[in-house]
Amino acid sequence: MRIKQSAVAGMFYPDNADELALIVSQLLVENPQQGRMPVALQVPHAGLIYSGGIAARAYSRLRPYLNSISRIVLLGPAHRVPLQGMAVMDAGLWQTPLGQIQIDSGLSDALVSEGLVVVNDQAHAQEHCLEVQLPFLQVLDGEYRILPVLVGQTPLARVSALIGRVLKEPGTLVVISSDLSHFHTYSEANLIDRATLRQINQLDADITAQQACGCYALNGLLAYAADNGLKAENLGYCNSGDTAGDKNRVVGYSSYAFY
Repeated sequence: MRIKQSAVAGMFYPDNADELALIVSQLLVENPQQGRMPVALQVPHAGLIYSGGIAARAYSRLRPYLNSISRIVLLGPAHRVPLQGMAVMDAGLWQTPLGQIQIDSGLSDALVSEGLVVVNDQAHAQEHCLEVQLPFLQVLDGEYRILPVLVGQTPLARVSALIGRVLKEPGTLVVISSDLSHFHTYSEANLIDRATLRQINQLDADITAQQACGCYALNGLLAYAADNGLKAENLGYCNSGDTAGDKNRVVGYSSYAFY
C-alpha cells in the first residue's frame, strides 16, 4: 500500500508530533462550536498561526458527531500544478507527524471508474490545501477514512455532481478547503471578503478566483446546497492581518457549516 508522505510539515504546521498535537488541541478548545450536525464544512488552509483558529471553529463543530462520520471527502484547489477537472491520488495512507490516516481507496477507485475524477499524483505531491486539514482530523480522532480530491478548472455541474455522489455514501462529510481574498490591504480585504461572505450566505455559486482560491470546489458545494435545501452558517472570519501577518498584504479566512 502506497503511503503519501507529508509535504508541508515544518512549514504550514510543526513537524514535531507533541508540539503539533498541543497546538491543534488548544485551537479546538479555544474555538468551541455547537449546533446541528453539518453535511459539509468550508475551512481555510493557511499555516496554523494564520488560519488555525478559524479552521478550528469548523472542526470543533464535529465533536458531538464523530461517531456518525465514517468518511470525510476533502476538496480543494491545486496551487502548484495546472489541473483541469478533479484528481485523486494513488495512495492508501497519508503520513503526518501525528501518524497515518487511511484513504478510502474503494470510493476513490469507484469515482475514477465512473469518470468523475482522474488519478494525478503529481498534483497532490506538494499541495498543502488538504494536508493542513489532517492534523485537526487526527487530533479529533474519529474512526473515519478520508478521500482527498483536488479540484481544478471544472464545470460547476460536475463538482456539484461529485458532491452529490459522495454524499450518497452513508456517514460521509464533505470539507471544502478555500481561503478568501489574497494580498490586498487590510481594509480592502475586509470589503471584498464581506461581499464574498454574503454570497456564501445566499448560496450564490458565482464566486470568482479573486474572491476565493478554492472557488471551483466552493461553488460546487454552494450549487449542491441550493439544490438540496441546505443552509450556510458562518462560523467565523478573520484575515492574516488579525493573526500573524502585517496589514499591507493580507489573506482572508472563513469557516462555514452547511446543514
